[in-house]
Amino acid sequence: QVQLVESGGGLVQAGGSLRLSCAASGRTASSYAMGWFRQAPGKEREFVAAITWRSGTTYYADSVKGRFNISRDNAQNTVYLQMNSLKPEDTAVYYCAADPAVEQLLRPPPRNPRYWGQGTQVTVSS
Repeated sequence: QVQLVESGGGLVQAGGSLRLSCAASGRTASSYAMGWFRQAPGKEREFVAAITWRSGTTYYADSVKGRFNISRDNAQNTVYLQMNSLKPEDTAVYYCAADPAVEQLLRPPPRNPRYWGQGTQVTVSS
C-alpha cells in the first residue's frame, strides 16, 4: 500500500511560481513511477507530468512544457512539481499519482494509476 499526500498549492498571480510536493509512504514507494494530473471545474482530469523511478526520465503535457519541471527525491520518497510562469488556465486541483508502470500514467483516458493523492488546489489570478 502506498499513500500519497500533496502539499504546496495556493493562490498566486499570473506569472508567478509554486512548487508542489507529493510525499509517498509505503515500503515500495520509491520504486513507483510518479505523476501529476490536474482537474479544473467542469473538465476532465488531465495529465501534466510524470517521472520514472529508475532513470528519472520525465514526460510533460505540451501545455506545460518549458514552464513546469517534475523531479523526485527517492531518498525522501517525494516528487516535486515546480510550476513557473503560471497562467490563469493552470487553475485546477492538482493530483499526485503513482504506478509501477509509467505507461499507466501516460496512457490516454480512461487511466487508472494504482494510487492517487487527495489533491491540492492551485489558483492563478489574472
